[in-house]
Amino acid sequence: MKPEPKFPCSRKLTVGLVLSGFLAASVAGIGWAQVPKTQIYDTKTRQWVAYDSKKARKYYAANGQVPEAFRRQVVPFRTAEKPGTIIIDGNQHFLYLVKGGGQAVRYGIGVGREGFGWAGIVRVGRVAEWPTWTPPAEMVARDPNAVKFAGGMPGGPDNPLGARALYLYEGDQDTIYRIHGTPEPWSIGLNVSSGCIRMNNEDIVDLHSQIEVGAKVIVLMQGASLYKGV
Repeated sequence: MKPEPKFPCSRKLTVGLVLSGFLAASVAGIGWAQVPKTQIYDTKTRQWVAYDSKKARKYYAANGQVPEAFRRQVVPFRTAEKPGTIIIDGNQHFLYLVKGGGQAVRYGIGVGREGFGWAGIVRVGRVAEWPTWTPPAEMVARDPNAVKFAGGMPGGPDNPLGARALYLYEGDQDTIYRIHGTPEPWSIGLNVSSGCIRMNNEDIVDLHSQIEVGAKVIVLMQGASLYKGV
């Protein structure tokens, strides 16, 4: 059995990320294992348990929020990246906003489902409040539910992009990936999206208020495809 952590956590929490080693190994073509499913620590049974969509919905319905590990909090964080950088640990379902002084704000996130995960270094190209959602052509082709919104879905509480969106660019090119809010806050901590990073609306509003256009975004995810910008 895994040792009991000092606080509830999604799988094993790594505070200091060795970014250069991870990216170098990825670029070298090392085959990573598939992205593991989410686990959370049950303080009652003192065991790690699977956390899937069904359990996530049940937990949110009972508590009105996600498990403690996925709630916004300031944590110790060692990195050489400058304050304002976003570092995403897709396997652990955490997004870190580097604050300096050995600290970061950690947010829980939802990430790409199987086959839609990715890793790379990009930047925030633009931001939007209550953004319009326009599904990319690839999504329209594979998802009948997206067809009716091919021309764009106006921003609002039911919009898949939620309250705010950070548009991720590689150079001057839109990658089609975003960090955005969601009308499904129970899904934080899961592999659920088509590659975008989702946050609950309160957290994306908080992140949006602190981030600048041009900010560096480092996405780490074992078992994921590398974005061509790496």
